[in-house]
Amino acid sequence: MATEAASEQHTGGDGISAGERFIPVRQSDLVDLLVDDGLLQPEDQDAFRALADLLDATVHFDFRTRLETLKDAYAPFRQDADTRTVHTYDQAQLADARRDLVDGLTQLLEDANFEQIGIEEIHRAFEEESLLSVRVVVDFDDLEDVLVYRRGENVRQQEVESWGGLRKRMVTFTNYEKVLLFVTFKDAAHFGDRDVDALPFDPGSTVIKLFKDVPRADIEMLFPNTEVRMRRVDKFMIGVPAVVSGVIVAATRLATTIGLILVTLGFVLGVSDEPVELDQSTLLALGAGLGTLGSYLFRQFTKYKARQMEFMKTLSDNLYFRNLDNDAGVFFNLLDAAEEEEVKEALLAWCFLRTADGPRSLEELDRAVEEWFADRLDIRFDFEVHDGVGDLQRLGLVQGDDGALTAVPAGEALRLLDARWDQLFEHSPGTSG
Repeated sequence: MATEAASEQHTGGDGISAGERFIPVRQSDLVDLLVDDGLLQPEDQDAFRALADLLDATVHFDFRTRLETLKDAYAPFRQDADTRTVHTYDQAQLADARRDLVDGLTQLLEDANFEQIGIEEIHRAFEEESLLSVRVVVDFDDLEDVLVYRRGENVRQQEVESWGGLRKRMVTFTNYEKVLLFVTFKDAAHFGDRDVDALPFDPGSTVIKLFKDVPRADIEMLFPNTEVRMRRVDKFMIGVPAVVSGVIVAATRLATTIGLILVTLGFVLGVSDEPVELDQSTLLALGAGLGTLGSYLFRQFTKYKARQMEFMKTLSDNLYFRNLDNDAGVFFNLLDAAEEEEVKEALLAWCFLRTADGPRSLEELDRAVEEWFADRLDIRFDFEVHDGVGDLQRLGLVQGDDGALTAVPAGEALRLLDARWDQLFEHSPGTSG
C-alpha cells in the first residue's frame, strides 16, 4: 500500500468510462449546448429553454411522491430524527418497511444512473493496492443487507510515497466519483457474548452514506464496521528496532538482573544448590532492572498504539473529506441527481427526434445522441434511450412507435405540459375550502 498523495492528475479526455450511463454535463449547460449548436429550428429555439424548465418542474413533481415514500419507509430505522415517535412497528411491519426502503432506494439509484458494485468486486478491491497507508478488514458476517453503488468511473494517476517517504512512484488507479453505501447490521442476538456497547455501530441499525472520489481499492474503508490492522511492513518497522534496542538494553542494563533472576530460579527449581543472598543491594539492583524492563516494554507498547492511532487518523481524515451526505439526507441528494438525469435524457431524446429529417427508431436515436457527444464534447457514455423516450411518451411529447418516432413541436410540447399542470391541482366538486 502507498501513503498520502503528493500530486494527482486525471487521465483521458472526459474521464468517464464508455460503459457509464451517467451524462457528465450539467442540465443548464446541456440546454445551452443544444441551443448554441444550431440543431434546432428558429421556431423551436425560443421555446426550448421554456420547455426545459417546464419539463424539469414536471419531473420534480413526479419524484416528490417517491421521496415521501422513501422517507416513510426509512422512518422506523432513522436514529437522528428530531420528531417524536407516534407509531410503533411490529416485526412484520419493520420487514415490509425495510423491503420498501431497499426497493425504493435501488430504483432511485438506477434512475440517477448509478451502477451496482457486487460483493465479488468489493472483495477483489480488498486485494488491490490501496492509496492509504492503512490496512483494514471488514467482517461481512455482521451485515444483514449490503448495497454499494457507484457513478462516474474514471482512471487517475497519483504520486504516492512509501517506506517513510524514501520512495516515490506514480500509481494508476480506478476512481469512482460517487459511491453510495447502504448497510443493515444484524440484531444483538447475532453478536452473542461480544460487548455490544464496545461495537462501533448499533446492532440492527441501518446506515446510508454517500461519498465522493473513492478509489476502487479503498472501498473497504467506507464500511462502518471497518477495523484497522497493522500491515507487515509496519510490523517490520516497529518490530526490528524493538528487537535491536531490546538486545542492547538486555546486554548493557539488564545483564546483572537477568543473571540474578536465573540463579534464583535455578535454586528454587532445584537445578542449583548454591543459595542466593537477597540483601538490600541485591534487591535494589533487582528492582532497578525490573523497572528498566517495564519502562522498555511500556515504550514499545506506546509506539505501537501511537502507530495505530496514526492509522486511525489517516482513515478518519480521508473519510471526512470524502463524505457527502448521510442517512435521510442522501435521499435528497439522489433525488436531485435522478431528476436531472431523467430531464437530460428526455431533452436529448426530444431534441434529436425533433431535428431529424424524418422519424427515427430507438436504435437510430441512441446512436445519434452518443455520436453527437463523442464528436462535440469528446464524451462517451451509454445513452439510456428507453428512459428518455419513455418519459416523452408518458407526457405525450412524441408520436409513433419505437421503430418510427417523431417529436411534437416545442410550442405543442409546452401546451401539453401546461395542461398537465392544470390537471394536477384540480379542485374536486363538493369539497370545502
